[in-house]
Amino acid sequence: MEALSWLIPLLVSFVVAAITTPLVARSACALGIVDHPSERSVSRRLNMPLLGGLAVAAGLAAGVGAGVLFAEDLIYTQRLGGLLVGVLLVVALGVLDDRRGLGAAPKLLVQVVAASIAIASGFRVDHLTDPITSTSLSFPPWLTWIGTTLWIVGITNAINLVDGLDGLATGVGAIIGGTLTVIAWQAGSSLGICVGLALFGALLGFLPFNFAPARIFLGDTGALLIGFVLSLLALEGTRRLALLTFVVPLLALAVPILDTGLSIFRRVRLRTPLFRADRLHMHHRLLASRGSARAAVLQFYFVTVCFCLIALSFTRIRGIVAALFLTVVILLTLRLLWNLGALSMQPEEQPAGGELAVGPGEEQP
Repeated sequence: MEALSWLIPLLVSFVVAAITTPLVARSACALGIVDHPSERSVSRRLNMPLLGGLAVAAGLAAGVGAGVLFAEDLIYTQRLGGLLVGVLLVVALGVLDDRRGLGAAPKLLVQVVAASIAIASGFRVDHLTDPITSTSLSFPPWLTWIGTTLWIVGITNAINLVDGLDGLATGVGAIIGGTLTVIAWQAGSSLGICVGLALFGALLGFLPFNFAPARIFLGDTGALLIGFVLSLLALEGTRRLALLTFVVPLLALAVPILDTGLSIFRRVRLRTPLFRADRLHMHHRLLASRGSARAAVLQFYFVTVCFCLIALSFTRIRGIVAALFLTVVILLTLRLLWNLGALSMQPEEQPAGGELAVGPGEEQP
């Protein structure tokens, strides 16, 4: 298929998301589905419309639909059906959560059901590749289901956790989605390319409305949607790559995974509930150190881009070189986390005067 044809899902998703975002914002305000700042929130703006994820979902669906119609080598497959049904469940969950505020148990249950549908349709982690010898170890079916469920649910919630600043989850999702699309292209997966480009275009269409100062928030509807689709994209892109099955998607998703892992470790160590919100996430620390929400978000983008470039490089190396490269990446990551203060269990101190500096048009956190 000609590369020019792949512009169709990208452009369609971009246009649809850009057009529907203002409509979704007005509808959310009319229905009273607006943000209520909490202790985890940086923004203190009242009546900020949620449900931005509906615009992203509309763009994604339109882009995928256009890809299926116009891509010669992309037909409706079982995996695509499982992805769309899972997306529908996750979006419905997000809308209910944004509207009423659901507890952790029902949200986890729906996510597991959505993950199970995706696994049954063909999205799964069924082997692990040794980075030195390039030999693969196949998993038994029960371990495949458990491992893949943990992966999908974990990534889905990891993106939700980084959704703390204007444009943060949207931009990070676009960067990672673009990276996973390239990996899908390397693997020869038409489905991965189509879904990845549709997600990338939808997020770019939504980002101007969501970047600081935001006019609409993703809400759990958008954050959960982005995480769910990225988790499946990672599985689809590496499904046909025999090298470093886990390492490549882990590196591409390193920033949200690290933030989630550190949050769990911190709460276990401090003996606080796992699902209690706090202001010790990486984006909170970046905001404290940079003093500006925009600067913090751009720094987060930069770190994400670095890890995504490393992930792409791992698709082209093997053997002892891959193992040595991975060791260096781990050491540099630890140093980066130390510099950011992310390994500390205590919150960062604010600048003198107790207030954070903000840029033009930004809200005081």
